[in-house]
Amino acid sequence: ALDAMAAAAGPWPELEAAARERRRELSLAGAAVAERVAAGGGRLPEALLALPLLQSLELSGCAALRELGPGVAAALPALHTLVLSRNGLGPAGLGAGLGGPLPALRLLDLSGNGLEALPAALGGTGDGTGDAAPAFPQLRSLNLSANRLRELGPGLARAAPQLQELLLSGNRLRALPGGLLPSAGPPAPFPLLSRLDAADNEVAELGADIAALPALKSLDVANNQLRELPAALADCPRLKEANFRGNQLRDKRLEKMVNGCQTKAILEYLRAGGRGKGKVESAREDVRKKKREKQQKKDSGDGEQDEVEEASKLLVKVLHVSENPAPLVVKVSPGVKDVRAFIVCCVLKGVNLKPGNALKRFLTMQTKLHEDTCEKRTVATIATHDLQLVKAPLIYDVQPPDELKIVPLGRKEIKAKDLLRQLQLEAEEQRKQKKRQNVSGLHRYLQLLDGKDNYPCLVDAEGAVISFPPITNSEKTKIRKETRDLFLEVTSDTSLQICKDVMDTLILKIAELNRSALENREGSGSDVELDALCGPGNMNMPLVLEQVRVVDTDGNLKVLYPSKTDLATVSSLLTVIR
Repeated sequence: ALDAMAAAAGPWPELEAAARERRRELSLAGAAVAERVAAGGGRLPEALLALPLLQSLELSGCAALRELGPGVAAALPALHTLVLSRNGLGPAGLGAGLGGPLPALRLLDLSGNGLEALPAALGGTGDGTGDAAPAFPQLRSLNLSANRLRELGPGLARAAPQLQELLLSGNRLRALPGGLLPSAGPPAPFPLLSRLDAADNEVAELGADIAALPALKSLDVANNQLRELPAALADCPRLKEANFRGNQLRDKRLEKMVNGCQTKAILEYLRAGGRGKGKVESAREDVRKKKREKQQKKDSGDGEQDEVEEASKLLVKVLHVSENPAPLVVKVSPGVKDVRAFIVCCVLKGVNLKPGNALKRFLTMQTKLHEDTCEKRTVATIATHDLQLVKAPLIYDVQPPDELKIVPLGRKEIKAKDLLRQLQLEAEEQRKQKKRQNVSGLHRYLQLLDGKDNYPCLVDAEGAVISFPPITNSEKTKIRKETRDLFLEVTSDTSLQICKDVMDTLILKIAELNRSALENREGSGSDVELDALCGPGNMNMPLVLEQVRVVDTDGNLKVLYPSKTDLATVSSLLTVIR
């Protein structure tokens, strides 16, 4: 019967081409693929198992896909990216395909599959104990959003001990961490988990054991059923970003802080025992309250408070290509496929970097994203440019190291091979001076281009290289305090989805920086500084996010960002006007 279904499904030219060309990346999409999957009984074709070199596989938006088929894990040992979002997969259908270990897998996306339980390989059965080796020892990002999960078992901690990002939004979870953390015994579960997203669930209890996650930096439990927040949150040593909005908290004072996205204030409040705050903090709050009352009287009425609440929202308005009289286009040359295949771009207008240390904070934010989200630039690299200095159209190309010329940030024009040699010499000098192996700055990323015959670059209409990922940008398009409009670029040799996820986070961070003056309004007491940042009467004006098309040399669309499905990962923190 299986042979008959395989015959009915017909040939798979994509798989034949991948085998012939020894491809390492494969993306299957479209109506023809869906028809073949349906004709094959809702499973992947056996020809897929004959691609042992495959490192990245994406098959999304195919409701007919019910099971992976047996032996996928064993046949694809080099796989580091597996995207299976918006299909019809269930625990049983995943179980056979993921039945064996995937030792190199770093990103697994199972979002939008209607899963009611995890497959056994992800700890869906059993108690998570035992001596078996982890099924996913290198897994960094797991996306289980938009399923029907009601609980998670402790087996996940053993199956993916190196997990850094766990996305659970849009499920039916009732408690967090719930059964996710083993009840006792070393080693500590999820020692590297820095991001936990569980927005839009049914969570009524946020347990004190959340503090058992030592690396947690970002927690999103927006739009749940929480009535209280545990004081143990204040014991999370690295927690910097927390979203609790959309919950009916009993403590209205705390709820007000939550609606203002004041993570630091929330943690201080919980640390001081809620309403029983210390004298210093109470005095500060009294001063803030008097300032608010004075300002409200001055402005005659309640309009002030409404304005502040509205302005506190992070707003981004998308300008579609069809609405843009001069949309920016990036053309991709065929050569990038074997060097650094993926690029996502967009334009963000309305940023203000003039007041105070806004520019410094912007650059620091970008550095932190490179360290954390981009995993030291190994999975993706961000480049930000002053749009007014970018001469379109742009070409994403490759050039030999001895031909590629760039004016790096803070340096004179130089060939790429000479720049790398210069940086290597500087790195050696750093090691000698500091008497240690670690180096700083661009010197940390030199090994990312090892073995490359050509280097990736973004070239403007004048033939100038404005970006040389993953090493540096050009001085030509350098961002300054006067910059208002940005051209944003994310490149990767891992996957397109990683580019989009990093871009989502970058836009969120820029929106937060742009709004930071509003959050500090009470503390600064300076309307002059606030107007300098936002412009009088424009405190809640949204940033404008223009779509950018990435096309091949024939003009065929490869990527459009942001599409209607992008920015979903930050939707609970960012209001997108489409």
